Amino acid sequence: MPEPSLAGLWAGIRHDRVLTVPNLLSMLRLAGVPLFLYLLLVPGGAAWGADVWAVVVLAVGGITDWLDGKLARLLDQYSALGALLDPAVDRLYILAALLALGLRDVVPWWAVGALVARDLVLAATLPVLRARGYGPYQVTYLGKGATFLLLYAFPLLLAAQSQGWFADLARPFAYAFAVWGTALYLYTGVLYLAQFVRALRTPAGLAGARTPED
Repeated sequence: MPEPSLAGLWAGIRHDRVLTVPNLLSMLRLAGVPLFLYLLLVPGGAAWGADVWAVVVLAVGGITDWLDGKLARLLDQYSALGALLDPAVDRLYILAALLALGLRDVVPWWAVGALVARDLVLAATLPVLRARGYGPYQVTYLGKGATFLLLYAFPLLLAAQSQGWFADLARPFAYAFAVWGTALYLYTGVLYLAQFVRALRTPAGLAGARTPED
């Protein structure tokens, strides 16, 4: 699978579009982040009903994540805002879930630190890329897959904390999704950093005309 280009993402994107159907769906997902965090933390971790509603919010976020990409293609409503907002909301859901599950002792803090550090390092590279004429990192299938694995792992990890047949059934799947999602998430971080290094080696004046692979 070829690695994505940074400059190539900007080609063909309307930078002035804001009020599009995909962007509205992304904003709806964004509004769900504080609600998701509230449901996981404020009831004190003992209210199973709050956890169920948190999973519902996460599921709605996943559905709208798939839907906004589909509608962007069907309606030809790509935009610079959407290219930034869609992966940013994914990161916020992951960050919110990691912090909440870390505070509830469901996820070890070393895993929380590793995954959060990955996003912080990549975020620190974005101003450098913009200064050299590149857009943000293009989301890859591997990166999207890692995100989905983690977002599936979180509700399963919650379910695995309870007792009964469903918890016993969820537990091996929760650990599998969590381990593979974490490994793939860190691996794609390395791939993005490799793109960043190639971009630094490209003369700044050529960034708009060349991709890091050229």
